[in-house]
Amino acid sequence: MKRPTLWLLTLLTRLRRDDGAGFVEYAGLLIIIAGIFVLIDGLGLDGMISGAILDAVSSVVGG
Repeated sequence: MKRPTLWLLTLLTRLRRDDGAGFVEYAGLLIIIAGIFVLIDGLGLDGMISGAILDAVSSVVGG
């Protein structure tokens, strides 16, 4: 096998392998998303966001 092809094959093999770091990354992402939802609820932005979405949908639908 040519040297560049072997290097590419080795790189692709190592990129496909997951040695358990995925759980920590997903847990961190879940904590960040939960924090965003708590922040939105705590600041009372949920009404403003739903109102903005309703206005946008109404302008697209024409209602």
